[in-house]
Amino acid sequence: MKVMIIDGYVDEPACLGVDPYISPYPRYIAGALIDAGLSKNSINYTTIDHLRVYPENTKDWIVNSDILIIIAGSTVPGKYLNATPISENEIRSLFRASKGIKLLGGPVHLGLSKEGGSVAKSIDVETDNFLLVKGDIEAFVFDLIKYETKNEISNIDFRLRTNEEISRWSCIGAYLPILHPKFPHIVAEIETYRGCARKSYCDFCTEHFYGEPYFRQIEDVVSEIKSLYEQGTLHFRLGRQPDLFGYHARETSERMPKPQPEMINKLYKGIRSVAPKLKTLHMDNVNPATIAQYPDESLEIMKTIIQYHTPGDVAAIGMESADPVVIKANNLKADPDDVFFAIKLINSVGKIRGYNGLPEFLPGLNIVHGLAGESKKTFQLNYEFLQRVLENDYYLRRINIRQVIAFPGTPIYNKKKKLNKNKKLFMQYKERIRNKIDLPMLKKVVPAGTILKDVICEESHDNFTLARQLGTYPLIVKIPIKYPVGKVLDVTIFSHKPRALHGLPYPLNVNRSTLNLIRKIPGVTEKQAINITSSRPYTSKNDLLRKIGEDHNDFIKYISI
Repeated sequence: MKVMIIDGYVDEPACLGVDPYISPYPRYIAGALIDAGLSKNSINYTTIDHLRVYPENTKDWIVNSDILIIIAGSTVPGKYLNATPISENEIRSLFRASKGIKLLGGPVHLGLSKEGGSVAKSIDVETDNFLLVKGDIEAFVFDLIKYETKNEISNIDFRLRTNEEISRWSCIGAYLPILHPKFPHIVAEIETYRGCARKSYCDFCTEHFYGEPYFRQIEDVVSEIKSLYEQGTLHFRLGRQPDLFGYHARETSERMPKPQPEMINKLYKGIRSVAPKLKTLHMDNVNPATIAQYPDESLEIMKTIIQYHTPGDVAAIGMESADPVVIKANNLKADPDDVFFAIKLINSVGKIRGYNGLPEFLPGLNIVHGLAGESKKTFQLNYEFLQRVLENDYYLRRINIRQVIAFPGTPIYNKKKKLNKNKKLFMQYKERIRNKIDLPMLKKVVPAGTILKDVICEESHDNFTLARQLGTYPLIVKIPIKYPVGKVLDVTIFSHKPRALHGLPYPLNVNRSTLNLIRKIPGVTEKQAINITSSRPYTSKNDLLRKIGEDHNDFIKYISI
């Protein structure tokens, strides 16, 4: 039996699986298939981006596989560098080309939407032997193979996987990232739990469809990372959960469960013990209401994270809105004071710069528009909140501003006619934030002269390259030199755009570089740049300083001879 898995990418409130991230979905599926009796050789995997460029590589697998599985669904779609989630037309085309069973799984079962400010629609695929799996697709394929029911796919129950099954499948499927076209430059998204701990939910969010929190055991998460690490995966993010600080939190009479710092300490310590030479250990979501209600426990957790993680880490905080009217109308989880306190507390321990050039641990902020109760005042209140953060010299690693998508089953779906009423105002306001907030914030977080380590080239053009570090919400660096895709180098930042950086290779060889590049070195004046190029070649840095008549200059640390 042959099974083809196509990663069409997922992007959920609590799970990212867009290149260079690989979500748990395909790894769990591979583990379930092998646990049910298949061999690794009978399972193939690729991403939709790779398939678009090299269709012939997997054509036979797509056409002749007994089972073709597509993973898809972006409930919070964004803009991605060098990656595009699968389209509805591509799903139809691939399934029509296949002779076997066709399974579509992931958050796509909630509906599909191309962009914010729209209503998600169910997908319609008119082909034989097709099934949209509405339960856990890994559990479905396990039953399909284990109980030899492939000729009766419509009769298999849509069930949820158990913790015991995931503890097995996550380790068995840990080899799958090796098949990713960009391995080893990928980040494995790790699940600690899913489901929301709130008693009532934000009107727009899809996380509550997973039910109450269902925590994975610490030893199971650690074992999965150990298995991935032994197969060569070096980059990890604890991203598949709505609030990492709520991992194994204890229920109380308060509005939020109480964090258990010792559990998170045990988790991080365990990860480092089994993957001592990992290159990335980041996290994602934190509920600001948790931090505001339990500041002492939260601070202890932050210190644990900084002790064991890698720098450049980001705690994504969902404010959604600073407007009290919108907060009440949509049952949002935190008010602006809660969010501001969370930003302040994270900054108190996380602003220090780490070895890779980035601050150790900073908050990121999510803002959502198109919610019930929104008015022109909402935009002004949100902007004033961001101004307050900037003026108090607190850092935000990134500001995510998006328009809501209405999914069936969420309260916002019944208000769908109002989703896009402020579209023009939204675009103007977003541009204002990018220039007036993002740009000065970025200059604080990554000032000119910062040396960023291990930047990976992802997109190569005739006279420039776009590159990023691996990790949570990586910053795009534009380098004014053409490099091959996949090359890893260090860069010196010399200028900024609202959501991107400009960098030079570090160190820059002044004997071989053009005048245009040399004048971009931080600290170099126009006169010095001309003197440097006209006095070449140099045998050493001291030789350079002697020839251009300089005793000492800060720029010397950014160059090589």
